[in-house]
Amino acid sequence: MYRLVGLLLAFLTFAHSITVDEHGYIMYCPCMGRFGNQADHFLGSFGFAKALNRTLVLPPWVEYRKGEVRSIQVPFDTYFQVGPLQAFHRVITMENFMKTLAPSLWPPAERISFCYTERMGLDGSTGHGCNAKSGNPFGPFWDTFEVEFAGSEFFGPKLNYDIHHGDSMARRWSERYPGAKWPVLAFTGAPAAFPVQQENLLLHRYLRWSVKYETGAKQFIRDSLPRGAFIGVHLRNGIDWVRACEHVKESSNLFSSPQCLGYRNEHGQLTAELCMPGRDTIIRQLKRQIKLHREAAPDNPIRAVFVASDSNHMLGELNDALKRMDVTVVRHPDGNPHLDLAILGRANHFIGNCISSYSAFVKRERDANGFPSSFWAFPPEKPGAKVKGGGSSPQHEEL
Repeated sequence: MYRLVGLLLAFLTFAHSITVDEHGYIMYCPCMGRFGNQADHFLGSFGFAKALNRTLVLPPWVEYRKGEVRSIQVPFDTYFQVGPLQAFHRVITMENFMKTLAPSLWPPAERISFCYTERMGLDGSTGHGCNAKSGNPFGPFWDTFEVEFAGSEFFGPKLNYDIHHGDSMARRWSERYPGAKWPVLAFTGAPAAFPVQQENLLLHRYLRWSVKYETGAKQFIRDSLPRGAFIGVHLRNGIDWVRACEHVKESSNLFSSPQCLGYRNEHGQLTAELCMPGRDTIIRQLKRQIKLHREAAPDNPIRAVFVASDSNHMLGELNDALKRMDVTVVRHPDGNPHLDLAILGRANHFIGNCISSYSAFVKRERDANGFPSSFWAFPPEKPGAKVKGGGSSPQHEEL
């Protein structure tokens, strides 16, 4: 009897998983940047799918690993739970969609790639339509699912991805591409803006770490940090970041800077120190935050600082500077940037880089949970304001 009930439940679960959404689906390649950028694009695409009332096909995360010529596609649910997303809007993993729905709903002859306008080939040639598989990660991404496009569809200039402003953009999309005729809108890139639009920031509340990463973060905090409160910090200081910060002088905003400066720079101006804080700034802010926390919670003082970095974790310098405060500075030995993110999200306080989309991910998660955060060199200190005082390890590339 119990075995029969189990089989029936399994059948119903499978049947539910392959129910076709008559309103259609949205699919895209997360082909711009690393994890931080892809996460911004995911939130925008999530909001876009909701506005068009189409199920969002959750793409795998695109990763670039040393020694690999082609990108690696990591299933969406490796890092995040699918269930919580359903509380906001309908979703399905790309693996599930391609296996159960694509053969009949999206047959090879009807696989059309969508783009705003024609996309040139790597050699500068034209006449290839959206050219959806040209280059890395575009080609490897679609090859993962054995997708070959039969044609291209240009939706510009009358349509765009901004469904929060303008004249009924979502309605115009649905009128031009009804679900009955166009069951799948497969975009060459994410149907979203970078950085994430202000209207989509709150969607981060539906993004929950997978059990593996949630458990890993809790275990590290329990087993590797001293008992007590801890500060999580992100130090973005690799050579690629040094070069990126050279553009500060000629820019009013850069990457994720709206998270502290505002989307119209209403909270301040871009500075070199904001992009690449110096050693003295980092130590001064840490000491100040440790002191503030001890004053606010004397029974639960800061005992550790957890550092995530794409290059130099500054463990030696920071441990020396904070020794008298009885604070230990640590990092995770595996150099796993996703696990670092999950740990940073659980800190008693977080200090991040205002320009970095990696820091922006942490800030949004903490905002969703009501946890405090701040940024290096922001707000800028008044001139003359100073506080006295102030090894090689495995590295990971910031995602």
